[in-house]
Amino acid sequence: MLDPVLLRSFTAVARLRSFTAAARALGLGQSTVSQHVRKLEAVVDRPLLDRDTHTVVLTADGEAMRAFAATILDAGDRALAHFRASRVHGRVRFGVSEDLVLASLPAVLAEFRHRHPDVDVELTVGLAAQLERGLGDGELDLVYAKRPPGPDDGRSVVRRDRFVWVAAPGFRLRPDDPVPLLAYPPPSLSRTEAVGALETAGRAWRMACTSGSLSGLRAAALAGLGVLAHAGTLVPDGLEPLPPRAGLPELGPVDVVLLRGRRASEPAEALARSIADAEVDRSPTPPLPRR
Repeated sequence: MLDPVLLRSFTAVARLRSFTAAARALGLGQSTVSQHVRKLEAVVDRPLLDRDTHTVVLTADGEAMRAFAATILDAGDRALAHFRASRVHGRVRFGVSEDLVLASLPAVLAEFRHRHPDVDVELTVGLAAQLERGLGDGELDLVYAKRPPGPDDGRSVVRRDRFVWVAAPGFRLRPDDPVPLLAYPPPSLSRTEAVGALETAGRAWRMACTSGSLSGLRAAALAGLGVLAHAGTLVPDGLEPLPPRAGLPELGPVDVVLLRGRRASEPAEALARSIADAEVDRSPTPPLPRR
């Protein structure tokens, strides 16, 4: 038998590519998570991870185990959700970044509503900084957004990602031209990352479009007005990452996180579990250095 406790620790490491981040997300010690992974490898008598002081990478058997673990854990979670559904009721005030709500979240929310019909979800979509202010002011119970990698300050990391430059297919940028930048208005994490990278590299730039909505930025990009910094796993439809030959500076990593309000509530925790479980089924992101 494959112990779900071991599978959950392995899945968190496989998703986050970091024992430290996995331990933080699970609320466990890093040594406990490492022990769980070693026990799982002993049970199947196969190495599942290649790790050193800098990276964590799945082996071929690890990729297979990741798929098996997702199926097993999903079945267990569905069983628990079936029996818990009648006990979870109330309201959850949920804030989410626009690029996340346009990705896989609609299916997650639909499944959550099916599992917990007595929970009312009040959805607020906005920039991460605005949502975090709402969380701090007690106006939101749970926030799903992006943050720079940093210390454990109450966040639950559900995915490691990296900003990339994106534009319309065929977009060309001459080396001597100022970079036409498309960005959200400040405060915006992607805007700050883009401007900081360009100025650090000494590359001239100009603001070609400012929009408070992703649909506005996407329309500007499709029209060939410029480039934008965007999370690599959330590239909008119709746009594509620019290749290295475009000559733009490399952008930094970013965490996709769940942030809880000061008062924990059962509906908010149930929604947080649904989002975290859905992340298990996502394709793994490129490995990043362990923190």
